[in-house]
Amino acid sequence: MTKQDVLSLFDVTGKTALITGATGSFGSTAAKALAAMGANVMLTGRTLSKLEACAKSVSQNGSAVLVAAGDPTVPADVARVVNATVQNFGGVDILIAAAGDNMLKPIQEQSDEQWDHMIRSNLKSTYLYCKEAGLAMVKQGRGGKIIIVGSSRGQTGYSGLSAYCSSKGAEHMLAKALACEWGPHKINVNCIAPSVFRAEMTQKYFEDAAITKMLLARLPIGRLGEPEDFIGAVLLLSSAASNWITGAVFNIDGGFTAT
Repeated sequence: MTKQDVLSLFDVTGKTALITGATGSFGSTAAKALAAMGANVMLTGRTLSKLEACAKSVSQNGSAVLVAAGDPTVPADVARVVNATVQNFGGVDILIAAAGDNMLKPIQEQSDEQWDHMIRSNLKSTYLYCKEAGLAMVKQGRGGKIIIVGSSRGQTGYSGLSAYCSSKGAEHMLAKALACEWGPHKINVNCIAPSVFRAEMTQKYFEDAAITKMLLARLPIGRLGEPEDFIGAVLLLSSAASNWITGAVFNIDGGFTAT
C-alpha cells in the first residue's frame, strides 16, 4: 500500500455535500473543509442573505457552491432543498445535519412552546433531512454518508438543559437506528458529539472567566473547542475511510465525557 492509496481513502473530490445549519460555526467550517477537498457543496439555512455571504467564503477555492434557503422543520422546505441539490449536482453523497438551537432554562420555567421549539429545531430538523437525503441516496444506489451533529450533552445531564439534552440524546439514537436501517444500502450514519466549542451562541462562555474556569475543570485537553477541531472527524466520516464505521457517536469534546 502506497501513501497515495491511503490518502485516496479520504478523497471527496466530486462528491456532493448538503449542509444544514450552514451559517453556524460548525456548518460553515465543515462546508469550507469539504469544499477545500474538492466536494460540491449545497448550503441551507433559514436566511438567504447569510447563506450567500457564507457561500462567498466557501467558494474561494473554486469549488461549486450553491445555496437554498428553507426552514429545516418544514417538510416541504426540506424536500425542496434536497431536490434542488439532486437536480443541480446530480445527487447527494454527504449530508451534514448541523441545524439546531439551545436553551438554558429550568424545566419548571419552560413553556410547552419552548420545549416544542427545541425538539423541532434539533430533533425534527435532523429527522426530516435524514429522511429526505437518505431516500435520495437509496434511489441513487451508490451509498452515502450522513453525519448528525449531536452533543456531549446528549450523553450527560446538566441543570437547565432538559430540552436540549433530550433532543440531542434522541439525535444520537436516531443515528444508531438509521445505521441499522440503511446499512444494506451502503449508507453510513454517524454522529459527532462536541462539548463547548466557539460559536455565536457560546461566545459568552469564552468571555466569562468564571464560566470558562468551570468548563475547563471537565476538559483534560485544557481548552475549549474551536470549529476547526472537528475537521478531521468530518473528513473521516464523509469519505471512504469510514466505510466500516456506522452507528457511532464520536465524542469530539476535549475529553469531557471521559471525566
